[in-house]
Amino acid sequence: MSATISPDATPPDAAAEREAVRDAILAGRTSLGIEFGSTRIKACLILEDRPTGVLAVGSHEWENEFVDRIWTYSLDAVWTGLQRAYADLVADVAERYGVRPDTFGAIGVSAMMHGYLAFDADGEALVPFRTWRNTTTATAATELTDLFGANIPLRWSIAHLHQAILDEEPHVPRVRFFTTLAGYVHWRLTGRRVIGVGDASGMFPIDAATNDYDAGLLGRFDDLVGERLPVDGVRELLPEVLVAGQRAGELTPEGAALLDASASLRPGIPLCPPEGDAGTGMVATNSVAPRTGNVSAGTSIFAMVVLERPLQRVHHELDVVTTPAGDPVAMVHCNNGASELAAWTGLFGRFAAAAGTPVEADDVFEVLFREALDGEADAGGLLAYNHLSGEPIAALAEGRPLFVRTPESRLTLANFMRAQLYGVFGTLSLGMRVLDEEGVAIDRMFAHGGMFRTAGVAQRFLAGALDAPVAVAETASEGGAWGIAVLASYLSSSADLDLGAYLDTRVFGEAEFETVRPSAEDVAGFAAYLTRYRAGLAVEAAAVQAL
Repeated sequence: MSATISPDATPPDAAAEREAVRDAILAGRTSLGIEFGSTRIKACLILEDRPTGVLAVGSHEWENEFVDRIWTYSLDAVWTGLQRAYADLVADVAERYGVRPDTFGAIGVSAMMHGYLAFDADGEALVPFRTWRNTTTATAATELTDLFGANIPLRWSIAHLHQAILDEEPHVPRVRFFTTLAGYVHWRLTGRRVIGVGDASGMFPIDAATNDYDAGLLGRFDDLVGERLPVDGVRELLPEVLVAGQRAGELTPEGAALLDASASLRPGIPLCPPEGDAGTGMVATNSVAPRTGNVSAGTSIFAMVVLERPLQRVHHELDVVTTPAGDPVAMVHCNNGASELAAWTGLFGRFAAAAGTPVEADDVFEVLFREALDGEADAGGLLAYNHLSGEPIAALAEGRPLFVRTPESRLTLANFMRAQLYGVFGTLSLGMRVLDEEGVAIDRMFAHGGMFRTAGVAQRFLAGALDAPVAVAETASEGGAWGIAVLASYLSSSADLDLGAYLDTRVFGEAEFETVRPSAEDVAGFAAYLTRYRAGLAVEAAAVQAL
């Protein structure tokens, strides 16, 4: 964060701009985006009528816990982390502009998609939050996939509910509402049990004609579970579906107190529909039109491609979800992303410190990423698996991160780092190959997430892995927090523009993207790596059995 420059030292034009921003902040002509990521809760403030830039940010680091063999976050951590991220943003605003906001033009909440948060009639949580990372729903997911004729992944909310029914969990008769993390936070802030269509599409299949849950499939589910469901139909348990641009309630006094521990924030602020991180990633990369797509890399990694036509058949590697406006999207979701890469980077950082030459974390990433550029195109025969948790696309119920080589492999730092970066994209590429076999055309892929901050490295390797151009914008590292802030700003323009037109004209009209096209050498090298990667999954499976 840069310190505020005193007005006396500021050029006249910059001083006038700073004063205009101060006035907008005090008048509430801003939009606040909040996203609950896997490792950080992030807040992002933008101007309501000029959403291209970021005024201020705040964040709080948190980590999931593995409790009783379930990946979870405590609900206390949700609210503590939210307040700290918000307080951090307010402090950044004060440092930059010398004022503290007490209202906003609009607020948006985003979070990790999928998972299961279940509540009773009094609004009390019945079980700990079950995140997208859990792979305990295989029986339910398989049964529902066969019943619906559509792929229902293990992480989807309906799979979690159905598995609880199959297991006769004692909480099931008391369930009166279940939702996602974004839907939960929004509910507590506004009192409304609603959800954006993109996030809803990871709970239960959506009918593209109605932008609502598929009525026929709701009926099939009700017939399947019969009297085991505690209400007349599963729809009674699901949040109401809204599309981008619809008003989704206002911040209540109770919600304002949950968000702002200082009690300075005024209630009555409108909120946009809560969305999942996949939807905000599409917004943050302007990839909501057919033949566009994006890759989001964090603790998990996933690719979204907006479809021109329905898929020809069901694939377990592909989910069909939607954009925040309701258009169908093919999603390749991998539970494991850049966490293992970060662990190795931390190891090298610690070596530097132990050797008496400490290096800042961002600089460690920069050095190691640049080193990977000197590696062989196929990573010298090395293999890296980033599976800290189960990975359905790779048919792994549990994760075992591994680094593997043969005696003939060329073990150099450059090859090692290229293998680690390739490993982040390995399972994703298995799913993207299926999409290619379906004949889905992609004009350009956009990428966002912290690992793309080092220009031209991860982006180049991803282009080689996908054999498609990959574009990165300046906002790439801001990701979903900025994306949900943009969706909040869209509330004031939705009557005049559809979401795609709004992004094209109001948000990305003058945006600059750095685009990298795949080189033949990188495409061939990654293809050779992926062939070994497929074969080496047998080692992963053996490790799961043995360890």
